[in-house]
Amino acid sequence: MNQISQPVFPSAAAHAAMPASRPIRVAIVSAAWHRDIVQSGTDALRAEFERSRLTPQQVDQFEVSGAFEIPLHAKRLALSGRYDAIVAIALVVNGGIYRHEFVAAAVIDGLMRVQLETDVPVLSAVLTPRDFHEHADHREFFVAHFVKKGVEAAQACLATVASLAALPVGGA
Repeated sequence: MNQISQPVFPSAAAHAAMPASRPIRVAIVSAAWHRDIVQSGTDALRAEFERSRLTPQQVDQFEVSGAFEIPLHAKRLALSGRYDAIVAIALVVNGGIYRHEFVAAAVIDGLMRVQLETDVPVLSAVLTPRDFHEHADHREFFVAHFVKKGVEAAQACLATVASLAALPVGGA
């Protein structure tokens, strides 16, 4: 698993670099499958945003059935013009028929297309573990892992919004 021991861009510094003209708005799109695990990441995202001085009114959450439904919702949210960034969060597990690989690839490809087509950053905390089993040890491990990934995704979101705000628009 890719592990980052220190945030690439500390959240307080990321917030300080935000454009002062208006508060940013973020949408979280989470999958309902394995809700207890995914919700731990969503809660961590929200907590990190609050630590970075985003108010609850600046962060909207949308729940969809599964990971496969996330890209279309992300696209509609991006096209709404209401959000400066979107964070997707889901757990795609191996159900024994290798469908998870296709689902995960489709979701990540879809999210990349959304951000490139709409110019709204879309960050992914859609995780696909190689091994996942429905027992307490694995569930506890992935709950803790989603907390860590939620914090990292929030920090990356703020850093991305700040760095994009500093760039010229339209190649100027």
